[in-house]
Amino acid sequence: MEILTVNNIWMMICTALVFFMHLGFSLLEVGLTRQKNAINILFKNIFIICTGLMIYAIIGFNLMYPASFIAGVIPDYFTGLFGLNPPITNGSLDLTYNEGYTFWTDFLFQGMFAATAATIVSGAVAERIKLGSFMIFSVIYLAIVYPLVGSWKWGGGFLDTMGFYDFAGSTLVHSVGGWAALIAVYLLGARLGKFGKDGTSHAIPGHNIPLATAGVLILWLGWFGFNGGSVLSADPALTSITLVTTCLAAAAGGLSAFLFSTFRYKNYDLTMFLNGILGGLVGITAGADQMSPMDAVIIGLVAGVLIVLAVSLVDKFRLDDPVGAIAVHLVCGIWGTLAVGLFGNLAGWEQFLSQLAGVTIIGVFCSLSAFVILYAIKASLGLRMESREETEGLDIHEHGMDAYAEFGIPEEH
Repeated sequence: MEILTVNNIWMMICTALVFFMHLGFSLLEVGLTRQKNAINILFKNIFIICTGLMIYAIIGFNLMYPASFIAGVIPDYFTGLFGLNPPITNGSLDLTYNEGYTFWTDFLFQGMFAATAATIVSGAVAERIKLGSFMIFSVIYLAIVYPLVGSWKWGGGFLDTMGFYDFAGSTLVHSVGGWAALIAVYLLGARLGKFGKDGTSHAIPGHNIPLATAGVLILWLGWFGFNGGSVLSADPALTSITLVTTCLAAAAGGLSAFLFSTFRYKNYDLTMFLNGILGGLVGITAGADQMSPMDAVIIGLVAGVLIVLAVSLVDKFRLDDPVGAIAVHLVCGIWGTLAVGLFGNLAGWEQFLSQLAGVTIIGVFCSLSAFVILYAIKASLGLRMESREETEGLDIHEHGMDAYAEFGIPEEH
């Protein structure tokens, strides 16, 4: 019981840290977008965490963790429609649910992960998506797509059987959100003024880079819970090495993005530095418990370079991602997942093929699912705000308020 208590306390601390990450996402997205859309960004992020937890309690948790993928998913799913169903022994909660923590801690920790996938999409579609359409998409994606994909590995499904490995979600969380972000950005189109008629890309600066910087540092802190909690116990050795590899990959990712972008563009770009840190964090997440410190540094260094190249590639395809979510979560999520087969304790050709197969299967499924959901919404309700509303700002038109009202221009009398 003492070991269970220690493990459970550690898991609850990690749950709180992952919850804190939603503040980081909010500040990052607000800082990298324009002042006139700040309320809209914050509203979406608050909606995601509240709705995500409710949906995960009603549907997602039971869908993601069936007794077995084939035999268990249908009955567990329909049972779960009416609420969480903890294991009960002699009329009380079974504290021997597993070796590390209680049923309720398990649910809450996993629920925080679920909300993260939709937050990734929020940043990519910022400043031009209809709020109602975004909310409908988030509900459907979180209720069905995210937990179903998670069940294939973490729920003991076919990807788990074939040897696919994703420790804390480079693919199962970050790429699941990244694929949806890519499809959403494609269907939405770019913000007004982002691309010229000749195809040239015009920077649309964020209004508060200090907020974005604070957001990244909060996310880095939250990753102690994201990866550290994924150990699923307070095991000293495994938890310690996981936190070390997480931090080293983040630092290496930031430095390589900063150095490579400086070499390429001849300026010290803070936003590239920040996204490099996030790229390193996403990259190490699939194998943080399997890597040596040097492996983690290499994974982070590659992730930082990929960030710079991916941001440029997204622009060349005339896709508008205001916060770099596709580069960070999709590209580095894929890289980190494949890296499990190249570095660390599981490295080997067979493992690499399992990783590649998992990335491909999940990528196809998530892309098709996101396209069907978003296209249906676009054809019925519409996805994008009217040009006048986009120009004047979503805060005024969708929320009737200003994030910085005291700094506004006083009305003439």
